Amino acid sequence: MTNRKITMGPDKKIALVAHDNKKRDLIEWAKFNKKLLSHHRLYGTGTTGEILEKEVGLEVERLQSGPLGGDQQIGAKIAEGEINFLIFFWDPLEPQPHDPDVKALLRMAVVWNIPIACNRSSADFLISSPLMDKEYDRLVPDYGGYRGRRISGVER
Repeated sequence: MTNRKITMGPDKKIALVAHDNKKRDLIEWAKFNKKLLSHHRLYGTGTTGEILEKEVGLEVERLQSGPLGGDQQIGAKIAEGEINFLIFFWDPLEPQPHDPDVKALLRMAVVWNIPIACNRSSADFLISSPLMDKEYDRLVPDYGGYRGRRISGVER
């Protein structure tokens, strides 16, 4: 499969998501990195976005709460190219009723080759990268062949 380039501008479109047991970690991380985050466009699932706005003072485009479809909304925005960076502090020790949505969100991030940080350490490394404030050409598989593939017994 061939690749195509998708340019991420110097101002990234970042989704900020956190499970309940990780919201405090994300808030503390966002407060520490407020200046770096302030010039990027931010998206968040329901409660996380609301808390980021109130406690950190960042403007966040808020979507539904994760279990109510917010994870899927972010995944759709990744597929549409509206979000190109995911910071998702998820809790590996707590069962989630919407675990299939979480897996689907992480899958979309991998399919569309966007940076993903799943904890404070990876978020620190990503946000401090020299690429963070520059244009970046990410390579994404050209899914045209996949979309045009022949399905046995189905006319196109």
